[in-house]
Amino acid sequence: AREAVELLRASGIGTGVVTNQSGVARELISTADVRRVNERVDELLGPFDVWAVCPHGPDDGCRCRKPEPGMILWAAGRICTAPADIVVIGDIGADMEAARRAGAHGILVPTPVTRPEETAAADHVAPDLLTAARAVLTGPPLGHDLAGERPAEAARATGTERPAPERAGRRT
Repeated sequence: AREAVELLRASGIGTGVVTNQSGVARELISTADVRRVNERVDELLGPFDVWAVCPHGPDDGCRCRKPEPGMILWAAGRICTAPADIVVIGDIGADMEAARRAGAHGILVPTPVTRPEETAAADHVAPDLLTAARAVLTGPPLGHDLAGERPAEAARATGTERPAPERAGRRT
């Protein structure tokens, strides 16, 4: 994760986290617990440009909880970027659906919790976070399977790595 985030930052692309934390609504964790975890993540990976946390439960009917688009739209506003210039990298179908509803791009990085039907339904799938980050640098994903992305070093060596987005300013 550190390499992926550093690659994006080095290219002038903003980074953010949008996360459902229903444990708060279920009183399994406190908002202070969530804040401490987020601070630790910032210590390990460097500070993110924006954090968006939904503390609501699945049945609360809020507009921020993924797959609703609220957090993505809020995060886009915080970094002054149009949703169409945002790329959401996530590991479940709700992440991809939230991106779609917000008008953003989505790249699914399957993990053991990702259901096969979520992978099949995703517009773009990368085998790992670093591949997804590299896909962000090369422009909008062109196909479903992003496994063929070039290593970042090869992109830099050939001078074909895309510069920071001019039309958007930053992405998350």
